[in-house]
Amino acid sequence: MIRALKLEWLKVKNYRVFWILMVMYLVALLIIASAGGLFLEWLKYQGADFNGIDPTILPIFDFPDIWQNITYLSTFVKIFLAFIVIISVNNDQSYSISRQNIIDGFSKNEYIASKMMMIFAIALLSTLFVFLAGLINGSIYSHVWSISVIFDELEFLAVYLYEIIVYCSLAFLLSLIIKKAGFVIVALLLYTMMFEPIAVAIFENAPYFRDGIMPELAQYFPIKSLNNLIKVPFGRYLFIEIEDNVSIKAIAITFGWFVFYLSSIVYILYKRDLK
Repeated sequence: MIRALKLEWLKVKNYRVFWILMVMYLVALLIIASAGGLFLEWLKYQGADFNGIDPTILPIFDFPDIWQNITYLSTFVKIFLAFIVIISVNNDQSYSISRQNIIDGFSKNEYIASKMMMIFAIALLSTLFVFLAGLINGSIYSHVWSISVIFDELEFLAVYLYEIIVYCSLAFLLSLIIKKAGFVIVALLLYTMMFEPIAVAIFENAPYFRDGIMPELAQYFPIKSLNNLIKVPFGRYLFIEIEDNVSIKAIAITFGWFVFYLSSIVYILYKRDLK
């Protein structure tokens, strides 16, 4: 396994596109992590208030709420990590690297393991960055302090890690099916941001569908089920009841999709000559 991960590192360490995407992703996370506090400070500077309430006291960075808030926002840029996976798999196929790995003694299982370990590594790096960003912002803005409160609700970080792994596994599968990185990136972007969200909105809100089985069925769609892992947290500040724990149902559904993605990856690679 260490050999497989080392091989993936050797492939990407001098690859400029990999570093550009990683920097873009980390910058996007940094903006997400810090923009909320800066925006509230800006509102205060402009003299804004909410019925006489200082906007900076809105507890969006309070422990432990910050963990749900920051992981929810961070999921919006996970597609950059999927792009890294797509380009990595596409390069292996375009330059016959995967075929050469097999010739050099790598089994197909080791090849799959190397990609999954790469996915886990970048997901872990991202989760660590989100944790540090949350810890720093919470240290600056939180009105609540204690060790138990700071480290409460860290399960959202674990779910965030899991969400990235599942999503990047989908990107891995699509890269094997379509084979052209540009087409895969466009297809994944459109499906994630447009096609499925529009379909789900129709099934949940259109009069013809909303009273039937379709709203419940929509919860089983691949992107919707991922989005259900960490629910929108900000309704709590408008005194709206929210789901502030991890949905076991969503975990079960996304795990089913994860098994499907891995099974399909194994099937494709064992039925196809690696070229």
